[in-house]
Amino acid sequence: GLNPYRGCEHGCVYCYARPSHSYLNLSPGIDFETKLIAKRNIAQVLERELASPRHVPDLLAIGTVTDAYQPVERELRLMRGVLQVLGDTRHPLAIVTKGSGVERDIDLLAPMAAQGLAAVYVTITSLDAKLTRRLEPRAAAPHRRLRTIRTLAEAGIPVGVSVAPQIPFINDDMEQVLEAAFEAGARRAFYTVLRLPHELSPMFRQWLELHHPDRAARVMARVQEMRGGRDYNADFAQRMKGSGVWADLLRQRFEKTCDRLGYAREREPLNTGLFRPAGLRGQQSLF
Repeated sequence: GLNPYRGCEHGCVYCYARPSHSYLNLSPGIDFETKLIAKRNIAQVLERELASPRHVPDLLAIGTVTDAYQPVERELRLMRGVLQVLGDTRHPLAIVTKGSGVERDIDLLAPMAAQGLAAVYVTITSLDAKLTRRLEPRAAAPHRRLRTIRTLAEAGIPVGVSVAPQIPFINDDMEQVLEAAFEAGARRAFYTVLRLPHELSPMFRQWLELHHPDRAARVMARVQEMRGGRDYNADFAQRMKGSGVWADLLRQRFEKTCDRLGYAREREPLNTGLFRPAGLRGQQSLF
């Protein structure tokens, strides 16, 4: 995995990465959204890592913790530098994002996609714009993310949709999201259920009481049902999808909708055989 930024301006209330800010003595709340750490030398560090004789090329996932295409990327362009390094070395990557800024890098992604080296997954939590403004206050609107899917697909870039996280009794339009994304050009899909590690649990409970007081207790009861009676269970086998009856029903809904529409549920197969560390700029290219 690779993340050019720590912290995220999108401000998603459910973000499982929020507690990571407490490691820096910053708050998982407003500090996570406003005090960002930009890894300004990330392209140079990546070059060194890829040039190591110990490096074995495999899928590099970008944006699995914080969004590489949050607004600050317009100014710092760290992600673009990363893409240039990966393109030079023909290293495969997959991006997960809510940001329409990924469209600015189509000129780099499309040639990589033509070689089987790149795929993009756009997260759409719900088509309800009023709900997403509360859940993800500074992320792109749902209709804008659908446009991003269409733009990427038309450029020949394999694109999928992430319908995540699924929150009981809050975003209940998974089937409609999958249909809209498929119509826009997405051909792969995945989902996760809500995760509430550490400080995130009381923060999310507070959000529920503010925005959905009529169903807050019901939501948390269902969350705990999927987590073995707790707000969160870090067990690797269960933390992404949960367990129990509701988790199983959610899985069935997802699988049946994907089968009906024609989605592939496995990740886009990418090519690891083209990697060439000699493609790095500078002295490395002499050898």
